[in-house]
Amino acid sequence: MATKAPKKANLLDHHSIKHILDESVSEVVTSRGYVEDVRLSNVRLFIGAIIILIIYTKEKNAILFTYPPVGSFTSTGLVVSSKLPRFSDMYTLTVASADPKSISANEPVHFTKSVTQWFTKDGILVEGLFWKDVEALIVQYTKEPKKSKG
Repeated sequence: MATKAPKKANLLDHHSIKHILDESVSEVVTSRGYVEDVRLSNVRLFIGAIIILIIYTKEKNAILFTYPPVGSFTSTGLVVSSKLPRFSDMYTLTVASADPKSISANEPVHFTKSVTQWFTKDGILVEGLFWKDVEALIVQYTKEPKKSKG
């Protein structure tokens, strides 16, 4: 594997930290066979640019929409969203079904952890640690029992 430059965040800049984590989440998810559904992302960007307050939905924190992995038994992709409140070091990552009403939709899963455990004091992202946490969340999502439709 080619050596890539380490990802570095300005630890005093909330947006810098969130951007690097969100970018890494997208890499982890796509590395596990999920393909980004850019149509949804692009439509949201287009609509968001026009009517920013009317379309203020629960997906406002979404960073990635995907198709289901090729060859999988599920018929729904993922919506991956994150939150890092201002003046907080607690990053919340949520993995949910892109189609929550589908019979193959699993229950959403999430974790909330301090960003301090993924960055060195110089602001370098310890990608191995972060990838492990994100991959564990995706595995947890794919293993979640289906909700009973009753």
